[in-house]
Amino acid sequence: MSFDTLGLSAELLRAIDEQGYNEPTPIQRKAIPIIMDGKDVMAGAQTGTGKTAGFTLPLLQRLSANPIKNGRRPVRALVLTPTRELAAQVGASVDTYGRHLPLKSAVIFGGVKINPQIAKLRQGVDILVATPGRLLDHASQKTVDLSQVEILVLDEADRMLDMGFIHDIRKLLAMLPKNGARQNLLFSATFSGEIKQLANRLLNQPELIEVARQNATADRIKQVVHPVDKLRKRELLSHLIGSQNWRQVLVFTRTKHGANRLAQQLEKDGLSAAAIHGNKSQGARTRALAGFKRGEVRVLVATDIAARGLDIDQLPHVVNFELPNVPEDYVHRIGRTGRAGNEGEAVSLV
Repeated sequence: MSFDTLGLSAELLRAIDEQGYNEPTPIQRKAIPIIMDGKDVMAGAQTGTGKTAGFTLPLLQRLSANPIKNGRRPVRALVLTPTRELAAQVGASVDTYGRHLPLKSAVIFGGVKINPQIAKLRQGVDILVATPGRLLDHASQKTVDLSQVEILVLDEADRMLDMGFIHDIRKLLAMLPKNGARQNLLFSATFSGEIKQLANRLLNQPELIEVARQNATADRIKQVVHPVDKLRKRELLSHLIGSQNWRQVLVFTRTKHGANRLAQQLEKDGLSAAAIHGNKSQGARTRALAGFKRGEVRVLVATDIAARGLDIDQLPHVVNFELPNVPEDYVHRIGRTGRAGNEGEAVSLV
């Protein structure tokens, strides 16, 4: 099955072809036609299965098929994400697939200056990708109008609830057109009771799409456990990286302090390392991630804030230096590898 059987426009097919993609993934095959029909969707898919394109492509198609004829561009599609990294990733996907369409998009999140975001919003934006907190800041300053949103996407909805965004989401929903006047898409890698409650309030007779067992790990990821004394974990990690010549490794710790300390210890072992977590400025996080993607940083040590939204092509190795407290976070952590049909290995030091 190819993308041109899904009813996508020539402009979107051209952008897909330029990315080198030939066949849609299972979530894309199921979601794209339903979303293009204007139906609400509750979708569950493992991370790394192409779900971002699964909602981005039909969203772009629907907006471009009904352009605003004149006047200022209102926000017509709103994508809410839990983290800055995921917002940036979704924004890049919108830019990539919408490059041949006359639509404008913007990405707004906290940790950076608000004035450039205000200037971008004033120019008019069709598609807005945002984290809830910063979007509420804009709403309180009256720099964004959400009263004409036609399509709402909640991406990684389970993570948003885990991070305590439910009250922010409720405030934002009150600013949108009434439920019957907009299309709602909820994407979540896991379906908790809370997610189902949110879906019941948000979605109108949704189509349920699942492409894997709930809370399941991807088949292409080899999972390995190394029993080890707590005091020798760092020593074993350095040995594994060095002896097996791992060139790009994402390592998860439970705490920000633990991430900083481990990165410093790995540097002393002669391995280029950087830490990424919530206390780091957005600039520092962006630089660390860019260095990791370029291969200048061999080991990126992260807390669970990085378990969603980090999309690194062909990342071969993920290490749980410490296992997460929440079982679902294990699924998301190791889902950073084995993406887009590639093989991956997840190692846990226990």
